[in-house]
Amino acid sequence: MVQEYQSPVRVYKHPFELIMAAYLRRFPKCPLIPVFVDSEIVREEQSEDGSRLVTERRCTIDIDAPRLLKRIAGVDYLYFLQKNALNRRDRTLHIEVYNETFSNRVIVRENCKYTVHPENEDWTCFEQTASLDIKSFFGFESSAEKIAMKQYAASIKKGKEIIEHYLRELEEEGVTFIPRWEPNPPALIGTTDAKLSLMPTSLPKDVPGNSVKDKASCKDPLCPTEAVAGSPDDKLDADYIRRYLGDLTPLQESCLIRLRQWLQETLKGKIPKDQHVLRFLRARDFNLDKARELLWQSLTWRKQHQVDFLLDTWKRPQVLQEYYSGGWHHHDKDGRPLYILRLGQMDTKGLVRALGEEVLLRQVLSINEEGLRRCEENTKVFGTPISCWTCLVDLEGLNMRHLWRPGIKALLRIIEVVEANYPETLGCLLILRAPRVFPVLWTLVSPLIDENTRKKFLVYAGNDYQGPGGLVDYIDRHIIPHFLGGECMSDFPEGGMVPKSLYRTAEELECEENRLLTDSIYKSASIFKGAPYEMLVEISEASSVITWDFDVFKGDVTFNIYHSKRAPQPLGAHGITSLAGPVNAQLIDKNWVLGQDYSMVEKALMCREGESVQGSHITRWPGFYILQWRFHSSTACTASSLPRVDDVLASLQVSSHKCKIMYYTEVLASHDFRGSMTSLESCHSGFSQLSGATTSSSQSHFSSISR
Repeated sequence: MVQEYQSPVRVYKHPFELIMAAYLRRFPKCPLIPVFVDSEIVREEQSEDGSRLVTERRCTIDIDAPRLLKRIAGVDYLYFLQKNALNRRDRTLHIEVYNETFSNRVIVRENCKYTVHPENEDWTCFEQTASLDIKSFFGFESSAEKIAMKQYAASIKKGKEIIEHYLRELEEEGVTFIPRWEPNPPALIGTTDAKLSLMPTSLPKDVPGNSVKDKASCKDPLCPTEAVAGSPDDKLDADYIRRYLGDLTPLQESCLIRLRQWLQETLKGKIPKDQHVLRFLRARDFNLDKARELLWQSLTWRKQHQVDFLLDTWKRPQVLQEYYSGGWHHHDKDGRPLYILRLGQMDTKGLVRALGEEVLLRQVLSINEEGLRRCEENTKVFGTPISCWTCLVDLEGLNMRHLWRPGIKALLRIIEVVEANYPETLGCLLILRAPRVFPVLWTLVSPLIDENTRKKFLVYAGNDYQGPGGLVDYIDRHIIPHFLGGECMSDFPEGGMVPKSLYRTAEELECEENRLLTDSIYKSASIFKGAPYEMLVEISEASSVITWDFDVFKGDVTFNIYHSKRAPQPLGAHGITSLAGPVNAQLIDKNWVLGQDYSMVEKALMCREGESVQGSHITRWPGFYILQWRFHSSTACTASSLPRVDDVLASLQVSSHKCKIMYYTEVLASHDFRGSMTSLESCHSGFSQLSGATTSSSQSHFSSISR
């Protein structure tokens, strides 16, 4: 496979002639490059007027390779041929380098050029491209490639340092200015490289035009929108990369530039910002092919969903404005934008039921788009590259209601979309006041989170975040929010329960243009007096977990769970058919004896109209479990108590023979749930700093939450 390298445009803030004088001092050998042993001129040609000079050298390189490999190859040194074409009139130098040693096994090509900066004629630009193709190398192709690329990257990194070193030498010798080339009489024209720096002249440093400060009127090459070296927009300046994108290795710079060039050629127009392209490269460890595939898929997704216009078109629904407890809050100690989410105070189920998954997804996308914008702004404000933000999640109040399975499924989908389209945007995730239930949530969502992202999670239980190594290590004290013990007030909503009156009904969900999560996983059922609705769940191993969530839309019901060792047979003769199809086919035979043919594994739960119920049951035995909803009369009361007003009103509103529910159930495998329980039982799990004794019971639990 051919390895390629493309450098950014490196700018020397010195005239071309002075750079050439410094460049020549690298020959015949350079002490700053130990592997560059020697060089000799093998051919030299110059035009009659002296404006063009072509020089060919044979360079000796002592490659830093294992002695065994050198012995197998039968060489101590490698020889390269270098051809320099200097044009004094145009002020350009083109350099071609190719290998002489092992030319039938290895093909090395390098092209460099020095040119005048298009916006400042007293500055010089340098660009470099190279390729390495190892066809065969005594069976050590992979090792040879790694050694060559490592050696080459090291020499690239030193290139600018070497020029600057010799510039300082010239300055110490009093050479700070070299006049530009002018036609000379043939008798005065030299034929060696040594005469390149004609008549070195020293000028005072305060001469106008000789100081960089006097060139302030020129356009700044650090400007991210500036075109450098008179090239199209597909070229980047090295100083710009360092200022706006951060310190990259030469090979990382090359990957960025090559991917950017590919986008320029492919899209034929506007391309993503450099910071955005760099994130995809980092997400794939600078594997160019993988990053290109991921970025292309994301660009296609952005176009399909018009994400580029989201911040201008997205209007948050009133429900989000009132009940979504999260917002941007200053910045962390590194200048990264800080986003705070009070997840424990939010009614996640209510938001999903009132808005649907698509609306919540767009809310999260708008947060990410806003985060990208804030990163760019902070990069300019703080004068250092800022490509990601910090997220603080407060889990105080988190309970089983937040583990509502449809809500978790919605969360998993959102995580999947964000991971695919906003890689490397999260710098740090601080999770505060994590309760014991948090490991269960982590077990469910962590498989979809990239490994590099998971390493950025820091979890604190209780008030651990207030001590050493806590929140103050990441956020200045004066901006810690008031609800975390600080003095800074936040201006985003407090959260709270979403009124059930804002929920979308099953009928409304069916009419949605965008199919919502709850529409595909919820089922409705009618429960008739004398004919319970029953659902069968087969369990193959003990300690599995049956979870459920249901809403009672009409009437009151009693919820039961039974276990049987043998498979029940649906009693079709007793089933009742409605307009929606067959319903409440009974599974428990009337001839079965409770305690003998089947057993009740949970105490019956009475659920009134309008209530939402979530819960779980840890199975003790394999076999068949029956979830049963039975019609319940709201007017039933004991002799020692009078009917409640609510019961009487409910009985007037409900049909005397029918109730209606919408439900969802799921089974967690034994090994998945045990992983969660193990985390709960551990005082210090592998992914967090959870502390304090926690307990769990192997007994089944009927943890219902209703309102």
